[in-house]
Parts: sequence; structure tokens; C-alpha cells
Amino acid sequence: MKLPELKIGTKTAKIPIVQGGMAIRLSTARLAAAVANEGGIGLIAASGMTHPELRYEIKLARSLTKGVIGINIMVAASDFAGIVNTAIDAGIDLIVAGAGFSRDIFELGKESKTPIVPIVSSVRLAKISEKLGAAAIVVEGKEAGGHLGTDISSRELIPPIRAAVKIPVIAAGGVLNGKDIIEMLNMGANGVQMGSRFAASVESNAAPSLKEYYLKSRPEDVVVIQSPVGLPGRAVRTPFSKRVMEGPVPPKVCDSCLKACKHNFCIVRALTRAQQGDVETGLVFTGEYMPRIEKILSVKEIIGQLVTEAEAV
Repeated sequence: MKLPELKIGTKTAKIPIVQGGMAIRLSTARLAAAVANEGGIGLIAASGMTHPELRYEIKLARSLTKGVIGINIMVAASDFAGIVNTAIDAGIDLIVAGAGFSRDIFELGKESKTPIVPIVSSVRLAKISEKLGAAAIVVEGKEAGGHLGTDISSRELIPPIRAAVKIPVIAAGGVLNGKDIIEMLNMGANGVQMGSRFAASVESNAAPSLKEYYLKSRPEDVVVIQSPVGLPGRAVRTPFSKRVMEGPVPPKVCDSCLKACKHNFCIVRALTRAQQGDVETGLVFTGEYMPRIEKILSVKEIIGQLVTEAEAV
């Protein structure tokens, strides 16, 4: 099956693949631009970035590609509105928002005509998103990495949500190969969002030791922890995540990075440590199927493989 285009607002991607926005700093300009150059939609993970840093990453991505570039931002972030406004001012193509739900963001999108794409995990939030003016929605199931809004599989969520809304639906969670993409499209999705496969790519901004850690993970190593954001999160079992599951690891210094924080640990610092290669004291977010990835490939190789697998279905 030939993969269709994906249209979100006035932006059109040649292939219906969105690269997940993985924080902290796994998804930066280099990865996002590489995906956009292959016809997909590249996302810069804005959570944890300063405003000047975000402007730099958007400008860099623009210099590397003429494709579609967006950001992903946590609604739970204390600087959520500021980051959104900075991205809009810098001319970002679209904004994906997860780890919570914001009604205010839609007004910002209307004023600037920037497509807003919330991440949802229920028919109710899908309908609300459409009513508020969402250009599309990412429907994320339990197989996804990072913060989770449901314990239901993406394959169970897509059909009822597709029937409930008219805007584009992007399936996320448990998508690793071309067969998975076609399966989601046949269920009614207009596209897919993939995180794990691109986290383990050459262009991913993860430290080499973190990428190697991904490849060494086994199914039994994938666990769910309770995030300070107030949501469960899927991660690889590390000495740090094991401590978090056993009890609080309260931060010695608080950066007030979240609107509301449970203070069981500092998520931004823990994710940053992992991104920099410290897998002993860092938090390694991952999708449920990360253990199925066997090799670090370039974005060009990954997307070429996905397209070939999809066409063979």
C-alpha cells in the first residue's frame, strides 16, 4: 500500500509519519529536520528548553529543511504558555501538546493561525479538542513511552475516536514498522506518531550510551513509574527508576519546572541525566516495544524501511 499524505491545517507532509517529540533534548533540530527532509513531520521537544534555546533550535531546523517542523510541549510545564508563544513567534508550523490538556492553547493558535494538535486518549477529549479548534489530534494508547493518559491500547482507541471526530487522527503507541502503520491507517487513522524508533536513530540527540541502553533493553525491563506530573510514565528499568518505584527520591534543588509537582523526584533533571548518558541516575522514558529495536539506523534508513514495509503489506 502506498502511504498517503498527511495534512494538518495548511501544512502537508508527503508521508503520514510524525516523529514524536521526546524530551529532554532527545528531539532537537537535527532529528526533526532529518524526518522532515524525508517527507514526515519533525518535532522539536521544547519541554525543559529556555526561550533562546528554543528559538535557536527552530532557526537551525529551518536552515536544515524546507519540510514541516513542529514542537512538542508538556501542558504540565510551568512555562507552558511562554514556550508556546515563543514557538509561534519563531514561526513554528504546528504545536503538539501532551502531559495534560489545555483549553487556552487553542486561542493562541487561532490568533496566529498555528495548527494546535493535542495528545488525547479518550473519545471525550477528542470531541472537546475538535470543538475548541484542534487542527488534528494525536491519539495515544498505553504502548506509548513517557507520560500515559490511559491503560487502553491504541488499537482499541482509534476506531471509536475516528468515528467521533472529523479532524485528522494520528495514532501513537506501539508503532514500529510499516505493517503497524498500515494497521493504524486501516483502522481510520490519517497518520502515525513514532517515538521509540526515532529515539534509537543516528540523528537522535541521546548520548551514545543511552542509545546502546535502548538496544540492550528487554521486555521485562519496561516498567511504569509515577511521574511528578501526576501521570504514570513508561520507562526502562534503571537503578534510578527502581528507586522511584520503591519510594520518593525528593530533589535537593527544585527548579519549579511544573505547574503542579508531586516532588517524588525531579523529572527534568532525571531525564536530562539520561539524555547526557547517565543511565544509572537518569530516567529513561521508552515505548513498550523499544526492546524490539535491534539496530541504530539513520532517519533516511528508518523511513526508507518503513515505506518499503508499508508498500509490501
